[in-house]
Parts: sequence; C-alpha cells; structure tokens
Amino acid sequence: MAPLSWRHHTLIQSLLSRGPLNEDDFFSIFSQLTVKNSGSRQQQDRKLFNEFLRKINAELSFVQLELRACRNQYDGHVYYGVVNNVEDDQSKLGTKYTVPQISFYKGIVEAIIHDAEGEGCIFNTAALYIRLETQVHGATDSQSQGGATQIPPALKNFSMSQKEKTLDQLVNDQWLCSMPEGKIGIGVRSFLDLRSWFRTNEVTACEVCNEAAIKAQLCPNEACNVRLHSYCLQKKFSGKRVERVCSGCGTQLQGSTVKEELIEEISNADGSSQRRAESSRKRRRRPHPEASAGIDTAEDDSPPMSKPKRATRSSARLSSDE
Repeated sequence: MAPLSWRHHTLIQSLLSRGPLNEDDFFSIFSQLTVKNSGSRQQQDRKLFNEFLRKINAELSFVQLELRACRNQYDGHVYYGVVNNVEDDQSKLGTKYTVPQISFYKGIVEAIIHDAEGEGCIFNTAALYIRLETQVHGATDSQSQGGATQIPPALKNFSMSQKEKTLDQLVNDQWLCSMPEGKIGIGVRSFLDLRSWFRTNEVTACEVCNEAAIKAQLCPNEACNVRLHSYCLQKKFSGKRVERVCSGCGTQLQGSTVKEELIEEISNADGSSQRRAESSRKRRRRPHPEASAGIDTAEDDSPPMSKPKRATRSSARLSSDE
C-alpha cells in the first residue's frame, strides 16, 4: 500500500489539533484538500472521501488508533475523531488527567448512563457530589464487612473546587457537554471513545441502530426496556401509514413525546417557517387516525422532569448490574 500523502496527514492533524469535528466541517476540509467545491455532495466526492478514510485507518491500525465516526445523541449530527483502540498502562500515560480526575469523570458517566428516564444528563450539583471512592474496586465490600477501605489519599483529598475545575475542563475537552437548566451530558468525545465500553457494560442499546441509548425515548410500558434515539424514531416511523408501536412489546408509543422531539429538532435546524409547515402537514393528516395518532395530540406544557419515575425499570437495571 502506498504511504499516506500530505492530504491524508492534514486530515488526521485537523482532528488531532481541533478535536472531534462535525461531518460538514470535516468534509469541508477534505473538499479543500482535494480541490473540490466545499458545498459539493456528489457521489464521486463521497466515494473518494470514504476511500481516504479507509486508507487512513489502514495505516493508523499499526499504532492501534482509529479514525471513527459517531452520532451525537443530543443533536443527531455525525462527528469524526481519532480514538485509541487499546486501554493499557502505557496508553494511560498519554492522558493529561490525574487519577482523581479520571475517577470523577467515570463516576459522572456512570450516573448519566443509569438514568432511568433516558434524559442522558444529570444536574451539575449532582455531578459535584459524586463520591470518588465508589470507583475503587472492593471499597463497598470492605465497608460492608467493617474492614479498612483502601482508598487512595488522592481521592479522599479531591476537593470541591478541584471538582469544579475538572468539570469545566472535561466540558472544554468535549468529554462532557454543558446542557440547559444547569445539567451535564455525555460529550462527543465520549461517544467516540467509549463505544466498546458501553457494550461491555451492557448499556441498553437503541432498538434501531444498536448503539448505546444514552439520550433516548423510552417505551411507555414500565416492564419494557426498549429505547429509541429521537433521530432513529423519526427514521423508523417516517412512513405516513407506519403504526407507531414498540417493537419489543407492541405498546402504542405516546404521541406527545414524539411530537416534542420532532418540533424541537425542526425548530433548531430549519427555523420557525419549517415548524409552521410541519404543523400544517399535521392538520392535513388529521382525517387519517392511523397516521395522526402518534403526532397530532394536545400540547403538553409540563416540564420534562415532571414525567413519572420509572422505578420498576430502574430497579431492574440496577439489580442486574449487581
């Protein structure tokens, strides 16, 4: 295989220096390197783009790195980044984070993925009060047996101010993301880097794409663990005459939940004119009950946090993890 050209090197360097890039920005860099129109989305350009990525990954595999794509579950956009495929003591030397900071990050991620409501976030205050000693293997067993817990002093002495600084740093580095109402979510770097970790730890996967469903819609049936990303939900039920039911238990999906996600994403992506057009299409579909049952319902003004707690689903998941 021919060695990588300066164009390949530039693509790799753009990700290493800037961090994960969304698909439009990354493809724009590729277009400039190949002297193509940055707005072009022709089939031959996309084919060349994929060939570039395959060649880059063939070379990066020798150093156990990978140029990977993932979808940000909060905005539905595709991002590209370079990740390490091996987790060992040598690779850990490459991080700029200390042991307490890494334990703090792991505690936040675990708290987010165990959210039974599928919100994919926790409050900043909840993140700051996460106990780092829970990340020490055997600490809980030692405490329950009345023995001395072997907790490193660095974890014990990790102050609140250090947590606040670390939280800001993790957000700036895109390991976490800042969300409205003072909440913290999973960052795009984590979606890229933790794909295998999500699967190993049996994080519930989306029924459509089979990726970890961190920010997802839940089946209304308390006994059902089916989750769907909002963008996968739209794709799955894009047909006008497709019945909106859960693939796991056959329960009718709640129309209000689907409607909120559709309106929010359309408003963010295309503006209010698109939202008015969507409302108009909904009114035209009203004569067809099977088509409008999943979308055209009364407005629900209650805040997201007012939804009923899914104690059954949460307790089942926690017991299975133990």
